[in-house]
Amino acid sequence: MSLQEVITQNSVSLSATAGNTRAEGSAVLHRTLRERPKTVIGSSGNYLHLENGQNIFDATGGAAVSCLGHGNERVKQAMMAQLDANAYCYSLFFSSPAGEKLAKLLVDSTGGVMTKALIVSSGSEAVEAALKLSRQYFMELAPPQPQRVRFIARKPSYHGTTLGALSVGGHVTRRALFEPMLSSNFSHVSPFNPYRGLRDGEDMGAYIARLAQELDDEFQRVGPDTVCAFFAEPVVGAALGCVAAAPGYFQAMKAVCERYGALMVMDEVMSGMGRTGTLHAWEQEGVSPDIQTFGKALGAGYVPIAGLLVSKKVVDVLDKGTGSFAHGQTYQGHPVACAAAFEVQTIMKEQNLLENVREMGQYLGDLLKQKIDSHPNVGEVRGRGLFWGIEFVKDKTSKEPFDTSLGVAQAIHNKGLQPGHDISVLPAMGSVDGVRGDHVIISPAYNITKADVETIADRVQRVIEDYFASLSV
Repeated sequence: MSLQEVITQNSVSLSATAGNTRAEGSAVLHRTLRERPKTVIGSSGNYLHLENGQNIFDATGGAAVSCLGHGNERVKQAMMAQLDANAYCYSLFFSSPAGEKLAKLLVDSTGGVMTKALIVSSGSEAVEAALKLSRQYFMELAPPQPQRVRFIARKPSYHGTTLGALSVGGHVTRRALFEPMLSSNFSHVSPFNPYRGLRDGEDMGAYIARLAQELDDEFQRVGPDTVCAFFAEPVVGAALGCVAAAPGYFQAMKAVCERYGALMVMDEVMSGMGRTGTLHAWEQEGVSPDIQTFGKALGAGYVPIAGLLVSKKVVDVLDKGTGSFAHGQTYQGHPVACAAAFEVQTIMKEQNLLENVREMGQYLGDLLKQKIDSHPNVGEVRGRGLFWGIEFVKDKTSKEPFDTSLGVAQAIHNKGLQPGHDISVLPAMGSVDGVRGDHVIISPAYNITKADVETIADRVQRVIEDYFASLSV
């Protein structure tokens, strides 16, 4: 893969903002130097207001972030109150009421499964912390296990942009440019993806057993006593487009981890904090992780915030050892971020939004399937809660993907932003093998109504039909 191909597929797209002004006059290092993104000058509810007068229905909350929509007055007031009290304190020396309240809310929400929370500023930071904590756990065991330096994750997963997060991720094109810099202590097994992975005549039980055996074989290949943890998303987001695991899958994976004494880390940065219908996605899987990362919907986009929850098992080992976590960041537990996130989570509970996620999510999935499932270029509509993916194919029978040069998912996103369509969907590539495969994600706010769902489904249908009508396939 050439450098240009890597950059083109890693970026949103060099044509992502087709029709916008050139970027030469901007001092911002945008994701592409070729075009300046459309400029948002205001927002309210489900809509982004652009400087050209358009009102775009934000059907993805950015990247599954804006779970309360835009302009929530309660969250803004909570942030202002915290700014008035104290904008910042260094977590090495001080704590804050906002940080303590948020951590307690998060820990209590797990029913005692998790006993500590660490608050950082991005999903990538949370993944980095989870990697380091997994390693430290084995160094603090009695006796310690210093040989545990490896991690196993899945293809073509995406866990973040920092070098550690890219190493644990299995997304080919996002890794490619930096491959020589990534750690060799990470390896990858097949994802749970029945649309692509289920063999003819194979039932779900046999498929899960095969994937569990593959994970077991990988432990054996690298040395079962060298693995710190297995990393996985309960519902795969950007890399596969909202693929949820079948019942029994994570139970089988955790059984393999426990057989060899390794931890299980569930990355819920995209799928957690209510996105799939329960506050924590693992609540639907019949098992709990040893470490959990979370992000995006935690603060609903009002602040940069993410974090991890740590099980009693892991905390107890550290408590009996050094009594500390060998990690820290300047903006860790930022008071304003914690105050905003606490208010977001309080609103979600008071307004019973998890129930709305389940109800409106079912309605959204049903409508999308009704309207576009039969389209010759729609391979699969899949998802859970308010987290839905649409995979596109050149041939519905063979499931052959489009040539990557077409940039189908990105082109559908671009068409959605055109006047007359006025909807934003989240495009991605690589759902087949980390390179090929186009899909878009629909992940709207948790407080949407039936009318909003119908608006989304209608506009998505028109965008898809109009795009493929103009494409010679």
